Amino acid sequence: MDDLSTHNPAAFYRFFPPEKAREYLDRFEFYYTATHGSWLNMAELVWSTLQTQCLNRRIPNAATLQSEVTAWETERNKLDVTINWQFTNEDARTKLHRLYPTIEEAEN
Repeated sequence: MDDLSTHNPAAFYRFFPPEKAREYLDRFEFYYTATHGSWLNMAELVWSTLQTQCLNRRIPNAATLQSEVTAWETERNKLDVTINWQFTNEDARTKLHRLYPTIEEAEN
């Protein structure tokens, strides 16, 4: 979740009646993104790879650009290239423990 207003479960109680907020919170599992490194870093890696492998030269026109990027994307998808995301849910719970509600907080 990257919407700052929903980084805290208490936000649900500000927008919904308590019963509805609890119902939603029981259905959701929060995955927090790090402030200084997250999915955005992964997106930046892909853009960097595109730049290095495909856009590292002068491209004369938009049609050629479209063709080159499409070919690069097709090949990358064929190779099933992935990013090895190593920040596990357990790591998040350990390192970001202050963001996770406790039972005492939930009862208040």
